[in-house]
Amino acid sequence: MTEHDAIAWPVAQDEEAAVAFLRRVAPAGCRALELGVGTGRVAIRLAREGFDVTGLDASAVMLEQMAVKPDGERVKAVTGDFAEVAVEGTFGLVYAVQHSFFLLRSQEEQVRSFQKVAARLEPGGAFVLQLFVPDPNRLIVPQANDVLQIELKQVVLRVSKYDRVTQAVNRQYVVMTESGTKFYPMVFRYAWPAELDLMARLAGLELEDRWGGWSQEPFTGEGSYTVVYRKPVGK
Repeated sequence: MTEHDAIAWPVAQDEEAAVAFLRRVAPAGCRALELGVGTGRVAIRLAREGFDVTGLDASAVMLEQMAVKPDGERVKAVTGDFAEVAVEGTFGLVYAVQHSFFLLRSQEEQVRSFQKVAARLEPGGAFVLQLFVPDPNRLIVPQANDVLQIELKQVVLRVSKYDRVTQAVNRQYVVMTESGTKFYPMVFRYAWPAELDLMARLAGLELEDRWGGWSQEPFTGEGSYTVVYRKPVGK
């Protein structure tokens, strides 16, 4: 998802709500780590609120774009794989937005990331994920095609291929304009909420709560949601 972070049509435009939520669940001004920070659309705003923010991303290009944004220098950029969480120190908050956690392409990588995050969290620290509940109707068939946007100057298509055993998705976004056609490929692995809860327990984290979004609306079991896992005090 980070490759799409600087493109207008896929971005959620929910930065203010995200920062407000993160401020509620984490100590003011604590060290915070964003996994898959992209161009820093949330991290920069969080840094402006006084948090000491580190942004981890595998894309050096995205981190370079973050650096030249206003206040981009406030976020410490680290190039790396967030399955490993190879950063220094501990954090009161670790988070990933807009389903970025699912960019870890195997269950093994996702489990390892939970364990690495738990090791980096301070006692009482929060691990916050913005994710989606997989739609069972889509998984009935091996592939799906959707029209995401129809404008006079642009059409966006989404073509997806599902592996129901490994829970892997191969996806291609096709953007057609007057100047030509561009492709934005993505490979990710979805996980069900119960599976993620188990990953958290194996890492020593506890489920605090799950909401339907950043505004803490009720969780309905479908669509996007936000979940908080907490490292117990004394561990």
